[in-house]
Amino acid sequence: MSRESTAQHRYHILRYVVFVAAIAIIGRLFYVQLIDDSYKARAASNIMRSYVEYPMRGEVLDRNGEYIVKSRSCYDVMMVYKDLPKEGFDTARLLTLLDITPEKFDKHLRTARRSPRASILVAGYLSQDNKLSLDEMNIPGITTRYRTAREYPRKVGGNLLGYVSEVNGEQVEKLSNYVAGEYIGSNGLESAYEDELRGEKGVKYYTIDAHRAIIGPYNEGKDDVQPERGLQLVSTIDVRLQEFAEELMEGKIGSIVAIEPSTGEILIMVSSPSYNPDLLVGRQRGNNYMELFHDQRNPQFNRSVKAKYPPGSTFKLVQGLIAMQEGVLTPNMRYSCHRGYKYGGRTMGCHDHASPLDLREAVAQSCNAYFCQVFKDMITNPKYGSVKEGVRVWNEYVYSFGFGRKLGTDLYGEGAGNVPTPEDYDKKYNGRWNYGSVLSCSIGQGEMGCTPLQMANLAAIIANRGYYYTPHLVKSIEGRDSIDARFYERHYTMVDSIHYVPIVDGMWRGVNVSGTSRTAYLEGWDVCGKTGTAENSGPDHSTFLSFAPKDNPQIAISVYVEHGGFGSAIAVPIASLIEEMYLTDTIQRPHLIERVKNAKPNYRIYDERQRKYDAKRNKK
Repeated sequence: MSRESTAQHRYHILRYVVFVAAIAIIGRLFYVQLIDDSYKARAASNIMRSYVEYPMRGEVLDRNGEYIVKSRSCYDVMMVYKDLPKEGFDTARLLTLLDITPEKFDKHLRTARRSPRASILVAGYLSQDNKLSLDEMNIPGITTRYRTAREYPRKVGGNLLGYVSEVNGEQVEKLSNYVAGEYIGSNGLESAYEDELRGEKGVKYYTIDAHRAIIGPYNEGKDDVQPERGLQLVSTIDVRLQEFAEELMEGKIGSIVAIEPSTGEILIMVSSPSYNPDLLVGRQRGNNYMELFHDQRNPQFNRSVKAKYPPGSTFKLVQGLIAMQEGVLTPNMRYSCHRGYKYGGRTMGCHDHASPLDLREAVAQSCNAYFCQVFKDMITNPKYGSVKEGVRVWNEYVYSFGFGRKLGTDLYGEGAGNVPTPEDYDKKYNGRWNYGSVLSCSIGQGEMGCTPLQMANLAAIIANRGYYYTPHLVKSIEGRDSIDARFYERHYTMVDSIHYVPIVDGMWRGVNVSGTSRTAYLEGWDVCGKTGTAENSGPDHSTFLSFAPKDNPQIAISVYVEHGGFGSAIAVPIASLIEEMYLTDTIQRPHLIERVKNAKPNYRIYDERQRKYDAKRNKK
């Protein structure tokens, strides 16, 4: 090949390479400018900043339309280290405005320095006035983030309502809709209805100058996305009644739960001791939380749905119902009681009362011997073949009343309680046991454990003569036609409605004629009730189940006071006062209020526990 032809060949190759390169460059420019938004976004990022706009959290009303949870406007102060002015700024004025110490601010600076492009929370709960003052300073890298803080107008229902707190690392990993620094409902209704209450986040874009200071809205705000506020909830709670009930439980440990039997709506839910939910809002939240945490009476433990208490004599009602359904008991059957029930050389004691008694009187007088005999007749029925199988059948009945399992309420953390199984007794007694080994269950003792919610639900079941609706705390949700369908479903026990009649009559007699519940008498309202005295390692617990009126009942209630003594001592007057307030909208027995307030249960066990705990902490 000649030199001339070689040169021409190279020329053509070069022209081809240049042409291909030109096409590639043009294509790339076309892609970048018209198709790929990343460069556009990078360019925009040099003149624009985006900030998340947090919505107003949904509010909560009581059943009568009174606010029990509201939201107020406040601001978080955020810092991006790389955007801070290199020449510095008025740190002293900033610290005064934010009400934080130089040491704390230096700590935030060190954190921000490690992630210079990240937005770091510097201070929370900034007021509107201080926010405006901060805006006037116009410090690049220092911005505010709008959000809301909760407030509780009636200062009640801490465990019931829950609180709002910053998401932790584990929650950020699990929940795609949350990032560090955001807030989420914790415990109570705030947690159970987080999806409804939180709302939808928005975003606002701002134009920034060469010093990264905000000039104004980007693109006249046309690209902004407005936040959507959370939904409003109407709860089932009667806040006035809740407030009264918490007042009655002041200084006492235990729980009160009241339910509207015809709907399953929870009227009050008191866990005592409780706390003012406002304590867990604001800059002192951390200190207040730790103070509650160290309290050995556990004010943050919702006893209403988590505690596992022996039901005591209130459980005799269930024993009578099961025995009638199984055909080993009729209402007119009479059993004698000579201050207790004797078995295997032992005696289950009982108080003085007339003898023999039929079922109605046995309920009214709360006779231990009667229900020991009934329980024995039930589990030793020859048709079962063994006591073990008798207990298994008994188990099935008890489960149908909602014991030994979660009821499925709309509060997280609900406990199941405990109903002993034949396998439990096999393990405990190495397979060698008889009716005497389990006889304590006849009066709600031994291995039996129930939540106060389950016991209130039992009152609702008897009030309804055999069925219940799943107890729940929300009555309606803004923008929705109904609440969860499961709250409208009737749940029937395994006992026919006809068998509830003598039980209801006995409960009525115990209040209105003679028996252990006479203090619960309320003129004109046909109150029905059953006392309970639950044995434990310390002084007895005081319990009471009640509903009113007898026909078409409006309220069913359970009261449980730890170490309160006889059921009639504290639990009965508390329940009666709450029923009076709810049914009549007034209190005509102020002496009963004084009796309750002056009752001082012995909490030596808790006091000793606190003393040891504090001593251990002080050593560290």
